[in-house]
Amino acid sequence: MSSNGLTESEDAPATQKQVRVWVDGCFDMVHFGHANALRQAKLMGDILVVALHSNADITAHKGLPVTTEEERYKMIRAIKWVDEVIEDIPCYTSVELLEKHNCDICAHGANADGVDSYAAVKTAGKYREYKRTEGVSTTDLLQRLLQMTQQHLCANGCDPHNEGNKFLASSKLITEFMGPETREPSSGDTVVYVAGSFDLFHAGHIDFLQKCREVGNFIIVGLHSDREVNRYEGRSYPIMSLQQRVLSVLACKYVSDVIIGAPYTVTESMLDNLKVDYVLHGQTPVYPNKDGSDPYEAPKTRGIYRTIESGSALTTDVILQRIYEHRLEYIRRNSAKEAKEERVLESLKKRRDSARVANV
Repeated sequence: MSSNGLTESEDAPATQKQVRVWVDGCFDMVHFGHANALRQAKLMGDILVVALHSNADITAHKGLPVTTEEERYKMIRAIKWVDEVIEDIPCYTSVELLEKHNCDICAHGANADGVDSYAAVKTAGKYREYKRTEGVSTTDLLQRLLQMTQQHLCANGCDPHNEGNKFLASSKLITEFMGPETREPSSGDTVVYVAGSFDLFHAGHIDFLQKCREVGNFIIVGLHSDREVNRYEGRSYPIMSLQQRVLSVLACKYVSDVIIGAPYTVTESMLDNLKVDYVLHGQTPVYPNKDGSDPYEAPKTRGIYRTIESGSALTTDVILQRIYEHRLEYIRRNSAKEAKEERVLESLKKRRDSARVANV
């Protein structure tokens, strides 16, 4: 008995065990759909553990991945909801695997097709399901990139593929991606502003943003509109729409805030309103304005413009070149995956329709 007459168990509540959530997958060409899946999974517990398959396993079971193991690991580690990353995990998820890593539940997207590699964890009552983010998938992105290789990196301006994109970001989803930690910069913060397309958000962008964090602790990313990106990039860029790019960047733990449809020219008023201490740019070319003027004239005049070397050679064009070099293989892979995804979506639609009928 304690001095207040309570037993030890009544005197102070026992520390509640943290729930560890397991998510595994390929995570090739990580996109905001992956990030949204991980966001939902994190809500199911306290610690989110993400396990990734090796490139050898992915190639054996699904086909050649576009991104390297190092790139995939780096991308997942940079997502704000991820607590731990485990590398080189087998494609079959067992109860023993969850227990080895002290995970309580396994989360996966709604799926109604193919061999169930989660049968064992379902039987053990450890399986949980999150909603798929409809309107985006690695298959969809790969298809857009394959369409670009058909033009063989054409130099003339083309209509961006995202004009046919069916995904629309709601204010609710954007708010969920921002999270409760979103805040205004304080007097003690060093505010860094960076701008660009951040198209097909990849590991090269992560390397750049990590370098930016060495300069300041509050990173604001200005994302240019689709029309603006197409003006200076040409061809079929951007690959991803502004709404998709916003979510991809917001999911990154190195980013503090995002300016949606940021002006191409960084003006004096922008610098003042955003309380910018430094404006940083990578090694990619700075395209002039339509009138030939320098879009970074204001920060250069103030002496706050810096060029940052990320140390990464990865660009969106490099990814496109990889796909071009293995184009036939990716076409075969994508055709099979598109057919499977159509079956999955149709099965999920029937499931939702049946649920609605049952509730009438």
